Amino acid sequence: MKGIKIISWNVNGIRAVMRKGFIDFINKEQPDILCLQEIKSDEKSFDVLKDKIKYNIYVNPGERKGYSGTSVFSKIKPMNIIYGIGNKKYDEEGRVITLEFPKFFLINVYVPNSGRGLVRLDYRREWDKLFLSYLKKLKNKKPLIVCGDFNVAHEEIDLARPKQNYNKTAGYTQAEIDGFDNILKIGLIDSFRMLHKERAYTYWSYRFNARKKNIGWRIDYFLITKEILNNIKDSYMLNVLGSDHCPIELDLKNGV
Repeated sequence: MKGIKIISWNVNGIRAVMRKGFIDFINKEQPDILCLQEIKSDEKSFDVLKDKIKYNIYVNPGERKGYSGTSVFSKIKPMNIIYGIGNKKYDEEGRVITLEFPKFFLINVYVPNSGRGLVRLDYRREWDKLFLSYLKKLKNKKPLIVCGDFNVAHEEIDLARPKQNYNKTAGYTQAEIDGFDNILKIGLIDSFRMLHKERAYTYWSYRFNARKKNIGWRIDYFLITKEILNNIKDSYMLNVLGSDHCPIELDLKNGV
């Protein structure tokens, strides 16, 4: 049976990344499923892609113009599509799309950033609880693959400057780490860290030439339940420009 190639990428604006070789990237990589976060646009921005690439395209835009939002491109038609997590207050930012396939749920997520000065940390704490509850419900039905920008570096190895950022900077507070830990505790596994022990990043600030200096953070993940373990071929980062994040890839040995 043919394997599956899944790519996840925070594009920091679909219109911006389309000006930076996005279609060439898709044509080169040919993912079976492509999950995008922070699309910052509505469905109309995807119309230009429909004639150029052969994918089913699903979009969950944020209600606020130019902010947040997620999208999934899939060559494989899902059995079912779920937009959001079932909470009106938190779904208005378009942060989750779930595709149901025969063997698993694929959840594409863009977790809220706690903001400069941690002004949205309380919002983030509540989001983490609701998202955890959503994952538990799905996990009771079938295995999970959860991918996207989780806006948290889980351990010291996952960011270049842990001491300078701990409990001071969004993405590396104990509250955010605990929220991520709670997801792992229900039986989800960080696929990259399971396979690779080296320091590697998925996000670099546009400031201070951070990417060139490799002052980065690993905040984008593929999390899997144990039933998926034996089906994993590899999980890794792609050296691709176009956003302040790089794409990450999960290769499965068998189909959906």
